Order: sequence, then structure tokens, then C-alpha cells
Amino acid sequence: MYRISDVTPSQQLREAFGDDIILYDEQQESVVYRIVSEFTLQGQGYAMLEKAKPGKEDEPEIFRVTKETDGSLTLQTIEDDDEWETVSELFDELTFPADEQL
Repeated sequence: MYRISDVTPSQQLREAFGDDIILYDEQQESVVYRIVSEFTLQGQGYAMLEKAKPGKEDEPEIFRVTKETDGSLTLQTIEDDDEWETVSELFDELTFPADEQL
């Protein structure tokens, strides 16, 4: 099990694209996402993105960030349930830190 102390903050997407990034949905329509947070866990990058204009049902999305051999960055959907759960919990801890004085 990983802890928040195992996470290293990252800015690789923000440095490459700025605060917003454009992704394409299943209908190949462009959707603007805001970069909420990024971190690295054991050398693997992850990013939490939310739609710039979210609807009522939209929640932030989590992606694996992979650096290609040419140096470009690729966002990948996390298919492994255990990996997704771990990363999701770490993003929650970063976003809503537990107050140890309670």
C-alpha cells in the first residue's frame, strides 16, 4: 500500500501544455480539460483532469502519463482496477488532506 509520502508532485503536463489540454471523445469531438493535479509514483506519472465546462454528472478523470521515445507525453486510461484505486486514493489525499489533529 502506498502513502502520500511515496508521491512526488509533478508539473510535466502543465509544462508541456499549460493549464488546459484538449482531448477527443468517442465521437472525435474536442473537449477542453483543466489540469487539476499531477504526481509521480515510483517513476510513473499520473494526472487528474476535469472538464473545463463540467456537466452535473461529470467527475474528474485520472490518467497515466507516459513519456514516449520522442519525448512527447501520452495520456492513457488506467485499466487495472488496483492501480486505479491506489492512484485515486492518493489524489483524494492530496486534494482533501486528513487533519491529523482531529
